[in-house]
Parts: sequence; C-alpha cells; structure tokens
Amino acid sequence: MTETDNLTSIVDSARKSFYSGKTKSIAFRKRQLVSLVKLLDENEDEICDALYRDLGRDYFAAYLLDIHVLRAEIISMLQGIDEWLKPEHPKRDYTLMFSKAYVRKEPFGLCLILGAWNFPILLTLSPLIGAIAAGNCAVVKPSEVSPNCANVMKKLVSKYLDKNCYPVVIAGPEDSSKLMKENRFDMIFYTGGTHVGKLVMKAASKHLTPVVLELGGKNPCIVQKNFDLKIAAKRICFGKYMNAGQICISPDYVLCEEEIKDEFIKILKSVLLEMYGENPKDSTSYCRIINARHFARVEKLLKSGKIAIGGQTDKETKYIAPTVLTDVKEDSPVMQEEIFGPILPIITIKNIDEAIEFINKRERPLGIYMFSKNKEEIEKVISSTSSGGVCINDVMSQHNGGLPFGGIGYSGMGNYHGKYSIDTFSHKRACVEFGAPDILLGTRYPPHTDKKLARIRTLKQKIPQRRGPMDTFLQLLKLAALGVLIGYLAQIFASLLTK
Repeated sequence: MTETDNLTSIVDSARKSFYSGKTKSIAFRKRQLVSLVKLLDENEDEICDALYRDLGRDYFAAYLLDIHVLRAEIISMLQGIDEWLKPEHPKRDYTLMFSKAYVRKEPFGLCLILGAWNFPILLTLSPLIGAIAAGNCAVVKPSEVSPNCANVMKKLVSKYLDKNCYPVVIAGPEDSSKLMKENRFDMIFYTGGTHVGKLVMKAASKHLTPVVLELGGKNPCIVQKNFDLKIAAKRICFGKYMNAGQICISPDYVLCEEEIKDEFIKILKSVLLEMYGENPKDSTSYCRIINARHFARVEKLLKSGKIAIGGQTDKETKYIAPTVLTDVKEDSPVMQEEIFGPILPIITIKNIDEAIEFINKRERPLGIYMFSKNKEEIEKVISSTSSGGVCINDVMSQHNGGLPFGGIGYSGMGNYHGKYSIDTFSHKRACVEFGAPDILLGTRYPPHTDKKLARIRTLKQKIPQRRGPMDTFLQLLKLAALGVLIGYLAQIFASLLTK
C-alpha cells in the first residue's frame, strides 16, 4: 500500500491527535516551534541543496529567502505567542453590564496546508507556524512540482515535529483532489495560482470548510520621474528577477511616463549588468524556470512586445534571460495573465490618473508598488486602488515585519504572519458568563406589553456626536475638577487616620 492509498488513515490519525487535546497546551506548541528552529539550523545544507536542485537557487538566496525569513518568523512567534493568545475583552453594551464577556482564540482542529513550488520550504512551513501556534493539527502537503524539497520536508518534519499531529504527505494533483473530497478538514490553507485556488474552494464548499487562499496577480509598479531612477531600477530588478521572476509578489509590469521610458530602460540594463554580468546564464545568482511546462508558457510571452533587454532562452537548462519588453499592447498575452517569470513589460502612461485607471480595469493584485516623492499622488494611488498590500519606494517589503500578508479578490482571501497567523488559524469564540440579577430582566420576558415597550425605548442610545474643541475643553475641565475633588477627599481621609 502506497502513502496515497493510505491518505484517509493519515487524516484520521491526525484528527485523533487533535481530539487528544495535546496541541491545546501552549507549552506543547512552543516546543514544536523550537523544534522547527532546530530543523532549520541543523539541516541548512540539505535544505539549500534541495532548493538548488529544484530551482537552481544558490546557497546565499536559499538561506536568505527561506531559512533566514522562516527562522525570524518562528522567533517572532515565540516572542509574541503568550500575548497574542490572550482572551480579548471588547467593549460591552449595557445588556452585559453585570456580566463577564470575552473572546477566546481556539484552534479550528485539523487543517490542510497545501504548499507552493516557487518557495517550497518557506511557503509550506510558514503557514504551519501559524497552525502550530494556534493549537491545530495539520496535514502538510508540499508541492509535487518541487520534488526534492517535498522529500526533504517529509523527512525532516516527521523527524523534528510530532508526526501524528503534523504528518507530511507527498501527493500529485489527483490525490490532492481526492484528499480534499474524501476527507473533512476544519480549515484549508492554499498557496498557489488562481485556477487551482478555485478548485480548492470548490472542494472545500462540500463540507463548508473555511479556506485561506494565497494567490497572485499582475502586480503593477508605478515609476515617477521625481524619484531616483537608478534606485528604483535596482529595487525593481531585485524583486522581478529574483527566483527568475517566479514570485507571487514580484512586480509584474511597470507604468511610467513616456519621457522617462528610454532613460529608465537604459538604467535597467546597467543594473542587470551589475547584478548578473554580461551573460546572466553564467551567473550563480540567477535561477531557472521550475520545469519544461512552465518554461514553454513563459517563453511564449516573449512574443508579446519588442525585446529591449534580454530575451535569450535555453530549453535544455530551462533558462530565460532577464527580459524587458516595450511596445506592449493592453490585450497582449503577457498582460492577460500573471507572468510568473523574468519578463518585465514597460507601459507608458500620461499621468497618475491614467495609471490608476489602468490598474482598476484589472483584477485586484496581490501588491501595488510605487516609486515617488509626491506624497499627494502616493495617497491618491493608495486611496483610489485596491490590492492585497502596497509598498512605496521598494518592492515586496510588505511581506515582512509582522504585517498581515494576503490578497483580495482574485489575488486571494485571508492573511497571515505573526499575530495574524494566530488569528487566521483560530476561531474567535464569544464567551459570556452572565451575571445580571433576574429582577433586571423582567422586561424581556412575555407577556409583551406597551409598558415594557416604553421601558425599552428609554434605553435607546444616541447617535455619537462629533466633539468640537469646546467639548474637549469642557471634558478636560471636568477631569481636572474631579482630580481636585479626589485630592481633597484624600487629604481629609489622611487627616482622619492621623488622629
């Protein structure tokens, strides 16, 4: 019997582990998170080697983008978990005046985590951090598209974590579909493309299972002439050509004014020379396309415009050079789908209003980037568009720093990282310990009478009024008078004690 034949048994075993109650212990969760740090620290070479074999990612990038980022996220979680798991005490209305009311964060139960192939370690283990911290059990399915990383995770996760609570399964698309259709999960977390995201959501609907979908989209990047074009070019090239463009939050295309287009392309060319040399194919810092199918898809997109930089390909090694396209039409293939490759279209616009209109005609992206010194126009872009996140004068930084990371619309639903991971993997359960004496509750009991209705009407709350400067002054005056009164009473009390 193969592992895929035994999927239901694996799921049932993980569910029993959750019902045993062991994951509800915060001490247990912390031990698992510490073990995850050890997994990264003690197997750095093996993890980096797997990333190189799957994606051609060099050791530096593998450590920085996968191990270092993951490790920092776990440490942050360990530092904040006690505070983030505390019950919340929202403001109560008069009906709960004599009662204790709070919100508990409770685990969903058994989660399914479907990892991505472009960052196969980071984007599989990062949601697992949240699942563990929130007290869930989780079946972890790495992407089969990056097989070396999938095998490394199966080996290491079962070695370092509780294998009954967090089993790792290696399964193809058909088995993954079977896994969701035949097993009821309490929450599904998927990272990947929109097409598969729809299938995941459809499968989840059978059991009304909540889903988090971390997808992608065509992330626009606005470059204005008032910003240092060399700095903008360096930061855009860093985000666009890292991992050969196979990043859901990388800039997808550039919007700039016609008058700076030629100069900007010239600067892009010089920056790419600095980063990857005369022949990026020989650079150890430049990755490859994941497989032949994705190579063929991205290569076709090279025909969508005029090649200003790059354009070279090698089918055998799945190499596509860092490429810049110009003369790109809005209806061209490269503008109809997320590129997810090292191709950067440059599209000219007349002004910021045209840029906003261009962005809003498309599905809402995972990220919007803008390089500008004009604060009014920055605010205009942020307030007039919608996206998963926004980053001004850099790219991809919205993914870090404990901020909520996630999409909206076609770029996904739900978010995570830090405190938001605990919120995402938790059910917020309203709890009331009712304490009002029954003598105060007579109005709510039948029979319903006009007298009771009149009594209820007296409890109508007023619409809050905007406070002006005079209202604030009077409020401060009242507080000051209250302070004087308290001080006076304290003096009287103190004099009585000394007699």
